[in-house]
Amino acid sequence: MAIEKKEEEKISVLLEDLASLESYSSDLFVFLPLPVCLVSSIGIILEANPSFEKISGYKIDESIGTAIEKIFEKREIENIAKETFEKGFVRSRETNIFTNDKRKVPVSVSATLRKSAEGEIIGYFIGLFDLTEIKSTENELRQAQTALLNMLEDTEEERRKAEEEKNKTFAIVNNFTDGLLVFDKENNLSLINPQAEIFFGIKTRDIIDKPILELSTFPTIEPIVTLVGKEMGEVFRKEVQIKENLTLEVSTIPIMRGEKKMSTLIILHDVTREKMIEKMKTEFVSISAHQLRTPLAAIKWTLRMFLDGDLGKISPEQQNFLEKTYQSNERMINLINDLLDVTRIEEGRYLYKPIPADFEPIVQFVINSYKEEFEKNKIEIWFNKPEKKIPQVVMDVEKMRLAIQNLLDNAMKYTPPGGKVIVSLKYVKKEIEFSIQDTGVGIPKDQQERIFSKFFRGVNVLRMETEGSGLGLYITKNIIEAHGGKIWFESKEGKGTTFYFTIPLKEEFAEFLKTF
Repeated sequence: MAIEKKEEEKISVLLEDLASLESYSSDLFVFLPLPVCLVSSIGIILEANPSFEKISGYKIDESIGTAIEKIFEKREIENIAKETFEKGFVRSRETNIFTNDKRKVPVSVSATLRKSAEGEIIGYFIGLFDLTEIKSTENELRQAQTALLNMLEDTEEERRKAEEEKNKTFAIVNNFTDGLLVFDKENNLSLINPQAEIFFGIKTRDIIDKPILELSTFPTIEPIVTLVGKEMGEVFRKEVQIKENLTLEVSTIPIMRGEKKMSTLIILHDVTREKMIEKMKTEFVSISAHQLRTPLAAIKWTLRMFLDGDLGKISPEQQNFLEKTYQSNERMINLINDLLDVTRIEEGRYLYKPIPADFEPIVQFVINSYKEEFEKNKIEIWFNKPEKKIPQVVMDVEKMRLAIQNLLDNAMKYTPPGGKVIVSLKYVKKEIEFSIQDTGVGIPKDQQERIFSKFFRGVNVLRMETEGSGLGLYITKNIIEAHGGKIWFESKEGKGTTFYFTIPLKEEFAEFLKTF
């Protein structure tokens, strides 16, 4: 009887362990930020995770039992399925999915066969990676995941189920195109996938079970350790250069069980190609802009000579046509200059002459240069000067004038006649705070997140002013941030907008000089 009781207790503990492991595998599938679905051999979705629900717009219960052709183009998913069954996998195939609200979303598809414990093919996994941001400029959020499975023991039926879960998880981890590192709650490395081994040029056996600080002795891993720190702090899409031809985008995800942190997942996404394309694009724009600026300058001075009468007298009608041509040419030159400023910003060489300087005269200079235009447009402009003299600030005077000019120019363009623009300057908590308030058209709430993006212009302002490159606020933001400052705004459509920025004073900004 005692032996039977012990056997029963042993089986009970084993079943509890198996149930816990199944729960852990299920939790991991749910937490997985990568959209994943399980498709049967005849193309029916059998299972999907919340990330798949989010990208497709179909609720999980709507997806299950649905043909995968409903989300993919029929021919494309047929090719993916065919290749998966023939080769056993598909890696990083670029295609599109169609969401529940009829949107077309570019994705990278990876697929791998799913087999039963007996080796029978019963379907395949599909993992999606959203390429929307990469397609638009090179832009934004990658999600990945991992999992750990303990070995299962005994009871044939439970072992088979656990084996399926283990195969599913390992297939995701081993075939995932991003590098994955998993650290346990003591911050010891418990898992590294093949892609991460390739990134670091290191074998699993050399680093597995090592604490994170000890990994800093490996040159290729040291930048990652420096970024996340010994406490494995939260990191989201931070770029790290591992070696000359490899740049990784790093994100950390805590894996939780209830309120308790069980482990930490580090996702390593290779952005080397995107960085190379971005560099090529920047170089192309820079070369093109320089090549365009020379003939435009020649046109400008030729037109100026005609307008000034240096090449002979011209009729009023000719004068009018030449004036319009001259202004159009000026707009082209301004656009070229903006493009050159953007390329310098992207190349990290925008600030040339940072020197200690007084801020108030710079603001006054810009305001004075716009007074005639404000009067012409019947807009009041006020300058609220600081009560006391502000200490000097380390800055590039020319670029700071440009930042203020861009803000003042927008306030004037988008404020109707009879409106008012108030410029204020004050000393707050060892920082200079600049603000410019207008009574203009304001910024629609649904477009405010994009206001500092390259080439963005609000729908309402396009109706008022068709000219403009959409680069002014992007350049201004980069100028302010390059000076160690911050920029933000408050706006209500139809009520006006107030832009603010702060710049640290000389004593808080001494480190800035060391970069030059």
